[in-house]
Amino acid sequence: MKTLGSSHTGGIWLGAFSLPLVLCFWPVTIPEELKTAVFKVAVNATSCSVTCGVGIKLEELCEVTGAGERRNCTLQRSSCLSNSMCGLLHFTVSVGKPFQLTCLDSDVVAFGSGAYRYRWRFAPGLITTNKLLLKPFRSTDPVLRFATTREADSGTYQCDVQMLKTLEVIKRIYFGLRMIQDDLADLDFYKSLTWEQKLAAKKPERATENSTKEEVQRQKPFWQGKFLDVYWVGLGSGVIGGVLVSLVASCLFRKLWRSRAAKQ
Repeated sequence: MKTLGSSHTGGIWLGAFSLPLVLCFWPVTIPEELKTAVFKVAVNATSCSVTCGVGIKLEELCEVTGAGERRNCTLQRSSCLSNSMCGLLHFTVSVGKPFQLTCLDSDVVAFGSGAYRYRWRFAPGLITTNKLLLKPFRSTDPVLRFATTREADSGTYQCDVQMLKTLEVIKRIYFGLRMIQDDLADLDFYKSLTWEQKLAAKKPERATENSTKEEVQRQKPFWQGKFLDVYWVGLGSGVIGGVLVSLVASCLFRKLWRSRAAKQ
């Protein structure tokens, strides 16, 4: 019995592998209706407009004949889906200023024509993605608008985009919102710079290096250059005489430099 079972199983496997070979040599007849049929297929497409959630892509649709000929090609926009998790975005806003959080772009919302549902959740005063700390929020729109922001508006906002028919979450994004008082900090960094700092920021790096070298040269005592001139003159008049002249000139120029520095 064991031998018969093994041979039966082997016959089944042999038949399974030989079937494709038989079909390859079996004559296939394509109906005349299919030969003359025209199919409209997407032959090319752009990448999705977003890296997460739902977006829009542009497709090229062409009529393809049974002979493989393309004709009557048109461009068409269609929706596309990427990774549903979009991460956490941080914002710092001054109290009293208008602000808005956008869960889904307006062009995608208009293209969907009511195919999506939006659910907001809020964790007051916290920057977190812990679902236990996020509570349902009142808004059901794709854009959350603040006419006048308050300190109580700070926290984390979670937005879920769902398919209206299946309630499947196709996008989830978090917004971390921090509120600050205008009298405590100014967010305009360039405005807080002094005139010298703004001027230095506009200069190229090479010009800054040249100006630094000139400044160092101006800060050197004036007697150093004069002393070198007298020193070479002294050496020209003899070794011993040159040394004496150099020492006397050095003392004189040092006294002049100190008196000049004291007057300044």
